[in-house]
Amino acid sequence: MHPSRRHWRRSKRKMSRTILINLLRFIVLVFMQVFLLKNITLYNISTPYLYILFILLLPFEIPNVLLFALSFILGLTIDAFYDTPGLHAASCVLLAFVRILFISITVQKEGFDNEPEPTLSVMGFRWFLTYSVTLTLFHHFFLFNLEVFRFSEIPYTLGRFFMSSIFTVFLMLLSGFLFYRIKERK
Repeated sequence: MHPSRRHWRRSKRKMSRTILINLLRFIVLVFMQVFLLKNITLYNISTPYLYILFILLLPFEIPNVLLFALSFILGLTIDAFYDTPGLHAASCVLLAFVRILFISITVQKEGFDNEPEPTLSVMGFRWFLTYSVTLTLFHHFFLFNLEVFRFSEIPYTLGRFFMSSIFTVFLMLLSGFLFYRIKERK
C-alpha cells in the first residue's frame, strides 16, 4: 500500500474518532447541565455551568465557522431547557470568539500538530487553569449581565458572576483530573 494512502486512512480514522468523542462529550455535558447541575445552586448565588467545557475542549484545528456554529447550537440547546431564549446562545458565541483570541495569543501555530486539543493533560495545569478561568469569566460575566440587565442588581450580579465562575472552574479542573492522561514523551 502506498504511504500516502496509509496516512490518509490513519487521518480519516483519527478524524472520525475525534468527531465521536466530541459528540459524546456534547451529549454528556448537556445531560449533566440540564438534569444535574441545573438543580445545584449554592446559597442561591452560585450555579455551575459546566456545559461550556465542550467549547473549551474542542480541537485547536477546528475551523472558526464550525466553532461558532457548534457554540450557537450548544447555547440554543441549553436555552431550550432553561427557557432563556438566546441568553446562553449569545454567551456561547462570545465564548467561542474569546477562545479564538486566547488560543491565537498563547499557542503557536506550529504547536497544533503536537497538541491536538486544549485539555489539562495535553497543555499542562498552568496553561489550562489560565485558559479555563479567562474564558469562564468572559462567559459568566456576559451571561449574568445579559440575564439581569439592571443597574440596581449590580452587586448581586457580580456576586453570582464571581461565585459561579469559581464553582464552574473547580468542576472543570475536577473533570480534567478525572480524565487526566500522562503526556507520552517521544
